[in-house]
Amino acid sequence: MVMAEPRRPPALLPRGLGPVRVGFYDIEGTLGKGNFAVVKLARHRITRSEVAIKIIDKSQLDAVNLEKIYREVQIMKMLDHPHIIKLYQVMETKSMLYLVTEFAKNGEIFDYLASHGRLSEAEARRKFWQILSAVEYCHGRKIVHRDLKAENLLLDNNMNIKIADFGFGNFYKSGEPLTTWCGSPPYAAPEVFEGQQYEGPQLDIWSMGVVLYVLVCGALPFDGPTLPILRQRVLEGRFRI
Repeated sequence: MVMAEPRRPPALLPRGLGPVRVGFYDIEGTLGKGNFAVVKLARHRITRSEVAIKIIDKSQLDAVNLEKIYREVQIMKMLDHPHIIKLYQVMETKSMLYLVTEFAKNGEIFDYLASHGRLSEAEARRKFWQILSAVEYCHGRKIVHRDLKAENLLLDNNMNIKIADFGFGNFYKSGEPLTTWCGSPPYAAPEVFEGQQYEGPQLDIWSMGVVLYVLVCGALPFDGPTLPILRQRVLEGRFRI
């Protein structure tokens, strides 16, 4: 359930005056950083539940990227699925945006594979079913993710999949192709490398195929030292087994 935005801006207390706080959440650590945003681990002061808070400095964003952020929020508000990270609350000031989301305690499946190696076929099948279920749910609501990759597949306390990061997400209509080049090159479909228009769901389906290979084999099917070499291998369908 998405909570309504508060009427007053969130309180972000400076260090030295007690715990750093955003609204009703005490900040406990940093989960990740980007150019214009930082993701913090936080705990609700009353329920003591853990959450992740994405803190975005709107003053550093141009109009195009600001529009992407608001579209990401719009998409996440529409989604309620057991294998998609939930958006709990949105708080906003003149210069900052705070997205309070579900916290996936076991991190990225990318890191899990790097530490433990490839999954068994049975475990890969179970996790891929969870991914497929979530993506089918999105497509049923005319939403495409467009950046499905191991780094955006998180694991919760029970090692279940949680799809995250809808920063490249968009709405689509059947018969109206999309054109934006986005996503991660090793997971990108041939039509993206060729600069063609594409149907949104088909892009996600290709990326899911790459994800399945990564889960089972513990490595990327298409790789290369440079982007042109990677592009050539994808277009020719040359992958390692």
